[in-house]
Amino acid sequence: MSDEIEDDDAPTKPGERGERIAKFLARAGVASRRDAEKLIAEGKVRVNNETVTQPAFFVQPDDLVVVDGKLVDPPERTRLWRYHKPEGLVTTHRDPQGRPTVFEKLPPHLPRVVSVGRLDLNSEGLLLLTNDGGLARKLEMPSNNWIRRYRVRVFGFPQPGQLEALAKGITIEGIRYKGIEAAMDSKKGDNCWLSVGLQEGRNREIRRVMQHLGLQVTRLIRVSYGPFQLGTLARGLVDEVSPKVLREQLAVEARPVVTRPKRPTTP
Repeated sequence: MSDEIEDDDAPTKPGERGERIAKFLARAGVASRRDAEKLIAEGKVRVNNETVTQPAFFVQPDDLVVVDGKLVDPPERTRLWRYHKPEGLVTTHRDPQGRPTVFEKLPPHLPRVVSVGRLDLNSEGLLLLTNDGGLARKLEMPSNNWIRRYRVRVFGFPQPGQLEALAKGITIEGIRYKGIEAAMDSKKGDNCWLSVGLQEGRNREIRRVMQHLGLQVTRLIRVSYGPFQLGTLARGLVDEVSPKVLREQLAVEARPVVTRPKRPTTP
């Protein structure tokens, strides 16, 4: 993923040509930009009763946008939540294998949200959720240099010097992983708990690295994502990050709520 923000990420000023349809749908929490472009290609997006065929289409504030037959409400102010993901849930809106998903278990009062990054099926802990797909993309960018910290329980014990050596990075089966912070916290029986911090966050990175060291991960809990902490948030619960914290940590300004014009009474 590129570290650079696309030109059309800049706010649109009144009187300009509007906002790209994919960005509009992402901010409205319908889908990520990439998934929004797929919806457009499948002919599922209509603006003012006309099917959109190109992702370069621009939306005006008073346009009526429909996706898959459902009217899309205009994006509300940018919001962010902390969620304590339990294990056994996949971080996707639809799972081809029919497994339970994070989004099926969220409280019904939440608007449609997207996740900031993912936690795999057997991982648990802090997962950030937002109603703004553009914000999710920015929070995932490597240029933030944010450390993601985990508590990891492994079966077995690392050899002397193994954890310290991870700070220099490691190559496994041709894949280069950047430096990883790792230290042992405690031992119990045949298991030990590790504290692990990383910036890169490749798919199943911690599990693969530990397996390479001869350690089997039996539990993995994300305790922080950049400045955001899991803290004492109970498993399965959601807590909204205050607008003040958003402004302080992310320089995010609350967008004004756009009033949707009344739908016409005639077909």
